[in-house]
Amino acid sequence: MSDTMARSPGSHRGRPDGFGGEVIRPGDPSYDQARTVFNAMIDKRPRVIAQCESAADVAAAMRYGVSEGLEIAVRGGGHSVAGAGVTEGGLVVDLRKMRSVQVDPEAKLARVAGGATWADLDGACQQYWLATTGGRVSTTGVAGLTLGGGSGWLERKFGLACDSLVSVELITADGQLVIADETRNTELFWALHGGGGNFGVATSLTFKLRPLTSMTLVMLLWPAAAGPEVLSRYRNLIEAGVPEELGGGVIYLTGPPEDFVPVHLQGERLVAAGAFYAGPEDEARAVFAPMFDLGPEGVMVAEMPYVALQSALDDPPGFRNYWSAEHLSEFPDEAIAAFAACAADMPYPAPSQQVVVPWGGAVARDADKWPLPHRSAAWVVHPFGMWADPADDQRGIEWARNLCTEMKPWATGAVYLNFIGDEGQDRVVAGYGRENYDRLARVKAEYDPGNVFHLNQNIKPG
Repeated sequence: MSDTMARSPGSHRGRPDGFGGEVIRPGDPSYDQARTVFNAMIDKRPRVIAQCESAADVAAAMRYGVSEGLEIAVRGGGHSVAGAGVTEGGLVVDLRKMRSVQVDPEAKLARVAGGATWADLDGACQQYWLATTGGRVSTTGVAGLTLGGGSGWLERKFGLACDSLVSVELITADGQLVIADETRNTELFWALHGGGGNFGVATSLTFKLRPLTSMTLVMLLWPAAAGPEVLSRYRNLIEAGVPEELGGGVIYLTGPPEDFVPVHLQGERLVAAGAFYAGPEDEARAVFAPMFDLGPEGVMVAEMPYVALQSALDDPPGFRNYWSAEHLSEFPDEAIAAFAACAADMPYPAPSQQVVVPWGGAVARDADKWPLPHRSAAWVVHPFGMWADPADDQRGIEWARNLCTEMKPWATGAVYLNFIGDEGQDRVVAGYGRENYDRLARVKAEYDPGNVFHLNQNIKPG
């Protein structure tokens, strides 16, 4: 990159042609804040950060970065556990100033800018009592989560986030604007339902919305020793058949200092059964009655707007993160015992979580429509590692990997790639299956033959 490109934000000398956003470089007061991502393990220093304010800015930044031969990272929410939103010595196309959301309540559509978070989208939709499946925390970027598939609390009812996509506006590596929907660039539209950021920079996404008038959050807590019994009861509840309105799972975690957590469980490893129910409290209590019957030592039940529920479990930034996942075809007693045993090695006390969630419902109904074969899984096991001390890195990573290893006898072999970091190309292929991966590679070759967009779960041009 030329020195003129890296001048202070107040200077327009050396900017890409047509770029109207802010340029940040090393030494600028906001540089460290601008390069910091959610995972504190990631400490990269880009040569320049282009904070875009429009699709035209994105196009200009892309043309400049490619012409200069720079590695390009695209940043939305910055929640990629692998740190895909930042690059060492390259260009970051930063979308965080592009956060507008336009809701058409009559058509039940929302047009969302590429840098918006789920807090932005959910907040704009709430006034109309409309929603779509979003991430499990409000600070996650809409585009990154959706393009990777989009697992969330409403998935059993509404499907994955990508199932609600109506259209995507994309800036390609050569700075061209492409629109993909059911009638235009249809093969690209298919690929954007799980293929991630491999094909361009999504500057706008349009979603169909659904009515959602009430949500109920239930959290039931027990000491960790009760885990096997809690897991068995929860599995039996799900397998007996429950409404698709029920989302949630069973989670091992460190007891937080909250009013609903008994004092003797605060700061201790505990097990929680959570219900995120798309309906009123009386229905949630009735469906979740078998879990109440286990005599939880901590109880929290609250009917609340969806936008409030979506931010109720927001993860704090600044921790070191390592995540992985396995998808299971079944969750028998032997798997439950192995899952519970692994919780003893979970980093603690820390915000780490060891999670198992049920799939099925609307997730499974579209299993063959889009490039995500893992959607037929019955259960998803997700070690979500978070800790503060670098000395705990090895222990935390080994715990996550060991849990996945212990689940292999019941695993489908597929994986939801948004739940994992960089685990090698074989895992990327497993995320799609060979046939879908090859089809995605052909789309990649058409829209990004030079693999400019490679800081992701990478699909190589075929």
